[in-house]
Amino acid sequence: MSTGAPGAGAPGAGAPAEPPGLPERSPGTRRWLFADQLGPHFLDRPEQPVLLVESTDVLRRAPVHRRKAHLVLSALRHRAAELGERAVVLRAGTYGEALAQVGEPVSACDPTSWGARRLVRRLAAAGAAGERAEVRVLASRGFVVSEEQFGHWVRHRARGRLLMEDFYRDVRRHHGLLLDGRGGPVGGSWNHDAANREPPPRSGRLEVPDPWWPVEDDVDAQVREDLDRLQRQGVRFLGEDGPRRFAVTRAEALAALEHFLQHRLEAFGAHEDAVLSQQPWMAHSLLSVPQNLGLLDPLEVARRAEEHGRARRLRVASVEGFVRQVVGWRSWNWHLHWHLGPGYRESNALRAHEPLPRWFADLDDGAVGANCLAHVLRGVREEGWVHHVPRLMVLGGWALQRRYRPAELADWFRRAFVDGHEWVMTTNVVGVSQHADGGVVATKPYTSGGAYVDRMSDLCGGCRYDPAVRVGERACPYTAGYWAFLHAQRERLAANPRLRQALRGLDRLGDLDAVLAQERARGAAPP
Repeated sequence: MSTGAPGAGAPGAGAPAEPPGLPERSPGTRRWLFADQLGPHFLDRPEQPVLLVESTDVLRRAPVHRRKAHLVLSALRHRAAELGERAVVLRAGTYGEALAQVGEPVSACDPTSWGARRLVRRLAAAGAAGERAEVRVLASRGFVVSEEQFGHWVRHRARGRLLMEDFYRDVRRHHGLLLDGRGGPVGGSWNHDAANREPPPRSGRLEVPDPWWPVEDDVDAQVREDLDRLQRQGVRFLGEDGPRRFAVTRAEALAALEHFLQHRLEAFGAHEDAVLSQQPWMAHSLLSVPQNLGLLDPLEVARRAEEHGRARRLRVASVEGFVRQVVGWRSWNWHLHWHLGPGYRESNALRAHEPLPRWFADLDDGAVGANCLAHVLRGVREEGWVHHVPRLMVLGGWALQRRYRPAELADWFRRAFVDGHEWVMTTNVVGVSQHADGGVVATKPYTSGGAYVDRMSDLCGGCRYDPAVRVGERACPYTAGYWAFLHAQRERLAANPRLRQALRGLDRLGDLDAVLAQERARGAAPP
């Protein structure tokens, strides 16, 4: 990726624009759009004909959240309605069965999962051999730099280390985002994260307007009827149905973006890590779903946030924090997914082999006595969504302490969350949340005792457990679990400089044996 003049587009001297065999454009052919490639930037021209496929077998393989199934089907059908006669819509058990019905050449932008990429390559090979209609595979789209550009960055700019902060700064230089006119960062710092870690407001409420909500239509009603029919046929879903919360069309996505910028961006940053039981949405954008459906291009989102922030003189830390999520962390996880390879999901450096217990996997918050975990499981059950701190510190922290299998946990996150996709959940769960890669993505395991949850939320109030207690009936399972985790992983984590102080703390615990015995007795039971 070039790091010269803002907006320079060359991926680097001598580097091809895209990998061999994956051309950027394929004019004159029908474009096969997957359900996460629904925006206009996945077409070569506005009038290009389109193929859309509804695969019912995807819903039969393993339970996904009912709300996620609704969003995907609603988005596909709304796109078909927009395209009208330009769209061919096929419904089949599998993508392969659907493509067997196609009698004309199609092109497809590289899909977002390893399995789908293998499929389109098999179909392309069969088409080249004359066994079926031609399928031409194009380079992926929808991210701020291409996979070829990222590969060039790793070879020539990463200096032997994979750090999101290095990548993020180069992306901003490359696209001229949030720069001060001299090539430096607006506000004097590339990263304002230190200003965005405030606990909840003392008032117990964040004064911010509600998020933008869509209005359901006849398409949503038909989707709901079809999902009800599938359930009667034995298809199992996670979670509960409810009003559609997220944008599924380009117009809705743009409306949601503008509402966030106008009414919520200023309040977003400072308390983005805070959790309030009566305000699950806080000031978050709720744009992960339309972005992951391909309805918004991340660069347009970042540029629009920058323009709005400059025009309104908004708090730089809030604008930068949002831009970092959109063009930094999101793109970083996308590129790491492909860079680290299909075997990465099986990483298990901490030797975690416990299966997900049924109460956790099925979102049974009623079985859980710990307020924070019950609250987060209930949020996922009811909405298919909680923001990043409940995901990382409550769900992920619990799983890390209890040594749940990382690959199984990542698959559960993918199925249980409305914005869950293989490419985003694998690195976030396996690498960041569970530290199962030994430090490739994150420098330390992300787990804590109950004190962190108590400081950053109102979820400990009224709980049967006390975050300051390690042993006994009032012992917080997160606090006890934290010390038991450090004890179990001491040898593996001893060389990590970020954990030296915590590991030394083990030697000062006079009740460590009692903590360990208590955790062994708890086993897989819900807290």
